[in-house]
Amino acid sequence: MARILVVDDEKSIRNTLKDVLEYEKYEVDLAEEGATGIRMFSQETYDVVLCDIKMAKMDGIEVLQKIQEISSDVPVIMISGHGNIDTAVDSIKKGAFDFLEKPLDLNRLLITIRNALERGSLISQTKVLKKQVSKRFEIVGGSPAIRAVKEMIDRVAPTEARVLITGANGTGKELVAHQIHEKSSRARGPFVEVNCAAIPSELIESELFGHEKGSFTSAIKQRIGKFEQAGGGTIFLDEVGDMSLAAQAKVLRALQENKITRVGSDKDIHVDVRVIAATNKNIRDEIEHNTFREDLYHRLSVILIHVPSLNERSEDIPLLAEHFNTLICGEYGMSPKKITPDAISELQKITWTGNVREFRNVLERLIILCQEAITGRDVIAYAHPVSGFGEI
Repeated sequence: MARILVVDDEKSIRNTLKDVLEYEKYEVDLAEEGATGIRMFSQETYDVVLCDIKMAKMDGIEVLQKIQEISSDVPVIMISGHGNIDTAVDSIKKGAFDFLEKPLDLNRLLITIRNALERGSLISQTKVLKKQVSKRFEIVGGSPAIRAVKEMIDRVAPTEARVLITGANGTGKELVAHQIHEKSSRARGPFVEVNCAAIPSELIESELFGHEKGSFTSAIKQRIGKFEQAGGGTIFLDEVGDMSLAAQAKVLRALQENKITRVGSDKDIHVDVRVIAATNKNIRDEIEHNTFREDLYHRLSVILIHVPSLNERSEDIPLLAEHFNTLICGEYGMSPKKITPDAISELQKITWTGNVREFRNVLERLIILCQEAITGRDVIAYAHPVSGFGEI
């Protein structure tokens, strides 16, 4: 049941609203003045606030501002018998959800409250989803190697510097890119990821820069490329070492001039993006073999961040185990499993060729196959599919 706070210095209005709203199955609290309403709002949880503008002791706009300071997520609907366009605009500018004039049209009032509740619900859902996304891209660990990575992220993120992230497959290069974006001034903008290794060389230019209709056989309509999609945000070029030399030349131009050209067009398009790249290859070796442009490397590697392998930071395994235990069990709708000390010890003995990605898969397997607790014997039995599943 939604809970509504009514703040109005007219007793008849308060009582009328209480009767109408309780009839509609809302729970209603009343405040006869602004200060009382603010105190109640700070002490209780409400889904919507109805607040009169013209009150004797405290103006409704002041009440609105105080409520916004306590919680900006709760919709506030302003009501007044002295309404005019300026008053309405002023209240909306200061954060009100809507403005209603007295005498109140009850149908409009109920529709406005319903819309306000829906918006409040969407805000709550968005916060939950953001927390889930944030948890998914969290960098877990307290080892010196991973602390150095986190410190570098904190220093680099607020700048516009381009970053090249290196490290083996599965170490978490994508997490580093996400963290840089989330801690930057571009966090409200898009984060667009391109896996350069997964796109055929003949399509990479179209993927990155877009194409015009008819520019090649299958170009049946115009396409906006990833650089344009990332406008105002960040583009993450994952596995950039696998990009063709032709595409590298165009990326270099985009970095030099902040301009791109769609395939099949001669029109320059200005782009405002921050570029973060990642690779599991030794780019210096690629340069020597003439498969990667040295000038592009220098453009991309203003800041270099190397992500250590899991074997280089095995002291983080207890924290990673608990992190993935909570995350995976949450996804399956079950309580987290107990992980015994001997299980942690066995996990630390393993050579993780697939790094954190492999570790997560193994832990998910253990969570599925084990009972209430994951033991050292379970790790020995199930960590490697060939030996593990042979013993089931």
